[in-house]
Amino acid sequence: MSVFVDEKGGIRLDASWLAVLGDEFEKPYMQSLKTFLVDEIASGKVIFPSPSCWFSAFDSTPFEQVRVVILGQDPYHGAEQAHGLCFSVPSNIKIPPSLVNVYKELASDLDIPIPTQGCLQHWAEQGVLLLNATLTVENGQAGSHQNKGWEKFTDRAIQVLNEQREGLVFILWGAYAQKKGALIDTQRHLVIKSPHPSPLSAYRGFFGSRPFSQANAYLQSNNKKAIDWQLD
Repeated sequence: MSVFVDEKGGIRLDASWLAVLGDEFEKPYMQSLKTFLVDEIASGKVIFPSPSCWFSAFDSTPFEQVRVVILGQDPYHGAEQAHGLCFSVPSNIKIPPSLVNVYKELASDLDIPIPTQGCLQHWAEQGVLLLNATLTVENGQAGSHQNKGWEKFTDRAIQVLNEQREGLVFILWGAYAQKKGALIDTQRHLVIKSPHPSPLSAYRGFFGSRPFSQANAYLQSNNKKAIDWQLD
């Protein structure tokens, strides 16, 4: 059994990403991660999101189409919330508190209506890579799959974007995401940092940080199309 293989026998990863990250799956840390995940599932533990969604961020935003990267920590650990895009939930699920605050800042920054649902797929399809540092979590156990190997994989994703692309925007909310900022060359890319949008920290500088207008201004200054941040 390989949790990284889809029903067609290929690795669950968009071809554009497979070209730059495919070698990672053969490395010891990913083999160890695979063993961990297989054992967790075999023991009856519920893992979020479902395996078909583990690489949804990469599948929704091909490598050459990335314009903005938003980094999260781990997937939501409640039932039916996580679907592979950081901060996002399926459109029929209640909007989580951190995303509520993201929407408040979005509305304030760009003077657009606060969205009524929590699916960020529209952003992903425009080139916003919505990447969690850890791509799985156990039901009800926040942080349970940290330090199992996912961070090395997502670090490598950031490294190849940094090395092989130019003029990207990296939005790093909170100390955890900002640690990955060490992987980014600020001479080649824009890094936007602020406190996390969590209710515990949003009032410490997240509100008023204007990440969305900053990102679009930078993209346009580099002759790239701005993101349409408005959601239904």
